[in-house]
Amino acid sequence: CLSDLSRFIFFNSKLEIMFASTLRQVASRSVLRAPAASLACRGMASGPVSGGHISDEMLAKLGSLSTQALVDGLWVMGWPNSQIDGSRALHASHKCVGRAVTLQFVPVRPDIAQDKPAAGESPEYEAFEKCGPNEVLVMASVGKWDSVGGDIKFLRLKQREIGGLVTDGSVRDTDEIIKYGFPCFSYSTTARQGPAFMQPWRCNDVVSVGGTVVRPGDAIVGDQDGVVVVPAKVAEKVYSIAHGREEIEEIIKAELTLNPGPPGVYYPFMSGKIKVDSPLGRLLATKGISPENSNQFEGSADW
Repeated sequence: CLSDLSRFIFFNSKLEIMFASTLRQVASRSVLRAPAASLACRGMASGPVSGGHISDEMLAKLGSLSTQALVDGLWVMGWPNSQIDGSRALHASHKCVGRAVTLQFVPVRPDIAQDKPAAGESPEYEAFEKCGPNEVLVMASVGKWDSVGGDIKFLRLKQREIGGLVTDGSVRDTDEIIKYGFPCFSYSTTARQGPAFMQPWRCNDVVSVGGTVVRPGDAIVGDQDGVVVVPAKVAEKVYSIAHGREEIEEIIKAELTLNPGPPGVYYPFMSGKIKVDSPLGRLLATKGISPENSNQFEGSADW
């Protein structure tokens, strides 16, 4: 009996060793077969936070265009609306362009307040320090009337010479913020406190602002018409389309100024759909613009 028991234990131990070895081999082969880019970019079930990098040169180009031209460029490419509805300039002089640094607020809860890094380690101050002249701080509020900050906190943004602040919430101490000089876009102004209703929770993650998705590194462009998010992944193509469209609009305005009449002779027109033999196509030909050098014509769209 003892001999039989020994043989049984030995046999089971050998099975366990063989099973463990097989598992290691399968795991090793799975890792080797996994695409390198996937391993580098993905963590658990989430994708990469950023969609790419936008150069300072491209930022300047995007900032030279109107927000409506950028929206039109995204629209013809089939992208969802990328304007942040309700986020308006705090002052008539405010215009901004920069790469997004994001901050997510969450509704206030006692354990959230306890677990959030305290004082200078708070996620909002982490976000502040990531900002400079070529960055725009995008603050995803909980409520549109909740304050995301005021004069004392935002003094640091002035010191950082931030490219701009955009939020779907509200701001306090409006007169002081305007004096600080950095562009600010918010839903409104308020005397209401923010910490009574929400807490800053995460810096530089994908956020929803006014129902529009913003990824860290996206281009944020703001003017008197509002704020537009240009995804980093398609920034160069959006600029190409929007810039070409603005050039054509200037030609149309100049022609209508010189020869007053209803604009309907040239409208509606859509980028990538202009017909060469249309009144607009013939007008553009006189200015040296054709399918050979423009992506605005039918058959010349490169998106």
